[in-house]
Amino acid sequence: MNAPHDWDRLWAPHRLPYLQGTEKTEGCVFCITEDASKKTDLVVRRGKECFVVMNLYPYNSGHLLICPYRHIADLTDLTVSEAAELHLLTKQSMQALRIVSSAQGFNIGINQGSVSGAGIAEHLHQHIVPRWQGDTNFMPVIGGTKVLAQLLADLRKLLAGAWPDA
Repeated sequence: MNAPHDWDRLWAPHRLPYLQGTEKTEGCVFCITEDASKKTDLVVRRGKECFVVMNLYPYNSGHLLICPYRHIADLTDLTVSEAAELHLLTKQSMQALRIVSSAQGFNIGINQGSVSGAGIAEHLHQHIVPRWQGDTNFMPVIGGTKVLAQLLADLRKLLAGAWPDA
């Protein structure tokens, strides 16, 4: 067995500003408009009151976020119609991920407030993380990183094309 200092390392220095919290963005990263093309190039689906976007720092390939357009922080601030659309987009996200990536399961959740782990606590967002048998391996444990086999833009295009009707 090799000594730890002899191991090959997979470096991901582009993630350091995100991990340190020093990555600078103008305004809320989840507040999007029709003309904000840089913020919307990873949007998979737009609803009337919520939208689905690829996570720029995914836990797994296909990690999606569902956000209301309104800048609200708490689940209890959703209107009835926003909550219904968030739920519908969750269902459709699962269906599209099963078609495109044969996802076998999902972690779905909302971290409410920074004390609960929300990285962006000021704008409500729900995570949908597709899972597969054996998808947790040595890379996150030993290497401290995830290996993603597909570019976000390529996967976004596939998901948008496989999106089920309401």
